[in-house]
Amino acid sequence: MLMPYLALGQLIKTTSWTFDVSKTEVKTGDEVELIFKVRVIDDWYIYSSDIGEDVGPLPTEVTFEENNSFEVVGDLIPINAKEKYDDIWGADVTYFVGTGEFRQKIKVLSKDLKVSGILDFQTCTDVTGQCIPGDQEFEIDLIKVVGGDELEAVAGGSDFDELLESEEGASLWGFFIAAFLFGLAALLTPCVFPMIPMTVAFFTNNSQSKGQAKVKAITYGLSIIGIYILVGLVFTSFFGVGLANDLATGAVANIIFFLVFVIFAISFFGYFEINIPTGFVNRMDKKAEKGGFLGVFFMAFTLVLVSFSCTGPIVGTVLIQSFQGEVMKPVVGMLGFSSAFAIPFTIFAFFPGMLKDLPKSGGWLNSVKVVLGFIELALGFKFLSVADQAYHWGLLDREVYIAIWFIIAVLLGLYLLGVIRFPHDSRERKLKPLGLISALASMAFAVYLFTGFGNSPLDALAGYLPPDKSTDFSFQEALGLKEVSLPHDVTPEGYQGDVKYADFLELPHELKGFFDYQQAIEFAKSEGKPLFIDFTGHGCVNCRKMEQYVWADPEVLTILKEDFVVVALYVDDKTVLPESQWYTSDFDGKVKKTIGKQNFDFQITEFNGNAQPYYVLLDNNEKPLMKPKAYDPSVSNFVKFLNDAKAEFALR
Repeated sequence: MLMPYLALGQLIKTTSWTFDVSKTEVKTGDEVELIFKVRVIDDWYIYSSDIGEDVGPLPTEVTFEENNSFEVVGDLIPINAKEKYDDIWGADVTYFVGTGEFRQKIKVLSKDLKVSGILDFQTCTDVTGQCIPGDQEFEIDLIKVVGGDELEAVAGGSDFDELLESEEGASLWGFFIAAFLFGLAALLTPCVFPMIPMTVAFFTNNSQSKGQAKVKAITYGLSIIGIYILVGLVFTSFFGVGLANDLATGAVANIIFFLVFVIFAISFFGYFEINIPTGFVNRMDKKAEKGGFLGVFFMAFTLVLVSFSCTGPIVGTVLIQSFQGEVMKPVVGMLGFSSAFAIPFTIFAFFPGMLKDLPKSGGWLNSVKVVLGFIELALGFKFLSVADQAYHWGLLDREVYIAIWFIIAVLLGLYLLGVIRFPHDSRERKLKPLGLISALASMAFAVYLFTGFGNSPLDALAGYLPPDKSTDFSFQEALGLKEVSLPHDVTPEGYQGDVKYADFLELPHELKGFFDYQQAIEFAKSEGKPLFIDFTGHGCVNCRKMEQYVWADPEVLTILKEDFVVVALYVDDKTVLPESQWYTSDFDGKVKKTIGKQNFDFQITEFNGNAQPYYVLLDNNEKPLMKPKAYDPSVSNFVKFLNDAKAEFALR
């Protein structure tokens, strides 16, 4: 049994937590925010909760003890987190210094409310380069449920931000802007653009004064906004809380979304139209003829109905992008979309002279519609990819997915150049400067995608593409452009057996080694070599820095390969082990169920350290050879650390 070596490190407590609620008295059916406040010690910071899992650092996460007394609504929201660009990850990361706050909305389903769980997080410091994963249990009993009917609990999490990574970490303001841009795109379609001068002419010709025309124009614009917001509210009432959470996390919903986007794309290509029944449109049009402000409202309603064949797919896109179980997001999306949609009608009614500067209607409007169709088709494959990963079908690995987008980008470029046509395109399409620029941009994007068939990480598309590990098929290998690369075998020479967890954990620089301590120490003893323990983590920035700048040094790499048995113990891996391998820690009395929790507990109890990276060198009696080493980007210091351990090992 390995004896503790408590003098080698020092436990660091970097955070203290307090808990509060937005309302202390609620009824069943009400929503309430749980407030998690954290204080971080000087010179340290804690990562926020809105970092994509493919970026690197370990985000703050909350896991609730499941029961039927409440339902989680949306994601854990950071309040005013700071943001910086991290060179090692090649992406923006968010974090808190000093103090931080997170909020999680829940819906109360029962008078017997019980809220408890655990917060997982990671703190780091740039002073010493250390990173520490942590967890904090909580039980919140500050809420009194005073009435209301019992509600049926709806299962389901709020993992859609992980599945739809284009919206990961985006604020409501960001989503509003995205929806606003969709609204501008909707204006440039054949169903909407020609109606702008017609509508403005109606206001100016049927008003007693310019002032009345402007008032009606404002009413018209506000009516459009109100109608679309109503659509968002209806969507929320049906799907915005429980059912949306339940469906959005499942593969079936994502397959449906994929099919819907394909239908939208085919519609935009001109092969059929999605229309509102004519009788209903005519009834609304008659109401619009009554005049007055009520007539203006119905005129706006008629515009929404008549333009549905062009705007319907775009509105559907905005709503599906907001499909996360959040009450406000569909409403915010519709506000952004309708604002862009309504503003031109209002502006041109105020300044009718500007109408002469508008481009004339023509075939370019249909071209805009077709371009939107290509975009819809590309976005649809994101949802199919989610289902593919959920069921492990292996249909859309990374290179196949890139190939599909590559083909779509090339086809879009050819369309803009006039090489291919769709049913409603003009017979003679003239290539104009804007079309040429757009075609070149599409082809340039295709070239960028093509680099992904090699070793390019395509950082600009992070979140839209399947992870690198999903690549089971290589086009370059299939075409003979490079040799077939076999999966990296981490099994050390002379080891008989399978290396545990090698199918999903990895060692850098083609090192061979282990991911389980017992396997590693037994092999080290049989080989008569010292053991190099690397306490690391998937989200450890400084671990990656050490691997990139120190481990990659030829001298360091040679020593690790030839003179040590290497074991990487991931302290943040969430793979749940079989129940027979669970145990209760002597350190904190908690049951350790995952690989990461057990490795972290091992680091604390045996070496009195809780930061990563953390390097421990042991002899064959499982006793330390040197004082463990934390983050140190000096190659010479690391070489000395290894060589001194080798010399000490030779003396024992």
